[in-house]
Amino acid sequence: MSSEFDFSSRLKKLNEKIFSGDVEGILISKPENIFYFSGFRGDSTILFVTKNFRKLVTDGRYTEQAKLQAKNFEIVEQREGLFKKVAEEVKNSGAKKICFEGGITTFNEYIYLRENLPGVELHSGEVDSLRQVKDEKEIPLIRRACEIADRAFAEILNFIRPGLHEFEVAAELEYLMRKFGSEKAAFDTIAASGIRGSLPHGTASAKEIFSGEFLTLDFGAVFSGYHSDITRTVCVGKADERQKKIYSVVLDAQLHGLEVIKAGVSGKAADAAVRKKISDAGFGEYFSHALGHSVGLEIHEEPRLSRLSKCERLEPGMIVTDEPGIYIPEFGGVRIEDTVLVKNSGAEVLTKSPKNLIEL
Repeated sequence: MSSEFDFSSRLKKLNEKIFSGDVEGILISKPENIFYFSGFRGDSTILFVTKNFRKLVTDGRYTEQAKLQAKNFEIVEQREGLFKKVAEEVKNSGAKKICFEGGITTFNEYIYLRENLPGVELHSGEVDSLRQVKDEKEIPLIRRACEIADRAFAEILNFIRPGLHEFEVAAELEYLMRKFGSEKAAFDTIAASGIRGSLPHGTASAKEIFSGEFLTLDFGAVFSGYHSDITRTVCVGKADERQKKIYSVVLDAQLHGLEVIKAGVSGKAADAAVRKKISDAGFGEYFSHALGHSVGLEIHEEPRLSRLSKCERLEPGMIVTDEPGIYIPEFGGVRIEDTVLVKNSGAEVLTKSPKNLIEL
């Protein structure tokens, strides 16, 4: 699958971002960025990129795989330590000023490079921003990850019943996603029932699910390295009037988010518009997190849709989540989430599972 990506274009953008000044090379160690720029999927690996050459440094477990996947890179096998070999490659290149990924490189790794590269200036940099707008090869993979999650949700509705434990539902949901083509769960599946629904990140526990309770399921699939993210809240049994009202408020806010999210809107504006809907309904204090985040090779990427968002304008090709929620202690909670594709005309919903209140 990686051979279908336009790595030349990606590397050109990397060069334009990093080498516009006097920086002569960059060390890329974040697995998602290694895959994005080279096609290689593995760990214990670093890319060393300069204006003149590209090297992938890894160990004997991955040299054959790297040769197959990273055809735009010279494969360098290390046998005495990853950073030792990387330091040797930097010295041999003659580069005197290089960047490293400050958000991923550990302090001990930085100290090693500093001590073993005398005369070389080390500067922190980032390349994640180059992944924010998804290209024509990435979007179908995220669509597929969404389709897998949708299919699993449709099946899990036949499985959920009173008397099960949350971890049983989560396990079945993850099994279904794997059965339908997911590489793994996109993150620790959230299955929060009853009063545990007030925990926005209430990962599945041993709690028994009882009739009359809300059950919030937040899950996602991974296809060819790309993630999906979806949340649905169902009622196990019949919902009472309070449950119906709160569900209606969240659904109204989530649908409003789909109207607001489009190219040109800032991350703060999208969050504020949906937050106002919930506040006007009297539940503002119970919406405790951001409206959404980007999704791609990682489950949480930039840009964010939040009160602190640094995104001044969404761009076509970005993929973000729309996930308002209400969380009330000693009652529970409701969250409804879609993965959506930003377009000039608005938001295309990629997760298709029904959002009407489902009573099982």
